[in-house]
Amino acid sequence: MTKLLKKALERVSTLPDGEQDAVAGIILEELEDEARWRVAFAKSQDALARLANEARAEIARGEP
Repeated sequence: MTKLLKKALERVSTLPDGEQDAVAGIILEELEDEARWRVAFAKSQDALARLANEARAEIARGEP
């Protein structure tokens, strides 16, 4: 665990239980969002490569 995370968790631990749960919920939501973005980005790589190849072909043909 990093020093900054440890400091943040120590500070959160001083809050009332309801506030601790709220902070924990925010952290968990953020982690889940990040995981969804990673999956979506990984799935989009084929489509992005295909679009890039199409754009290169259009440029090679002199198309605007």
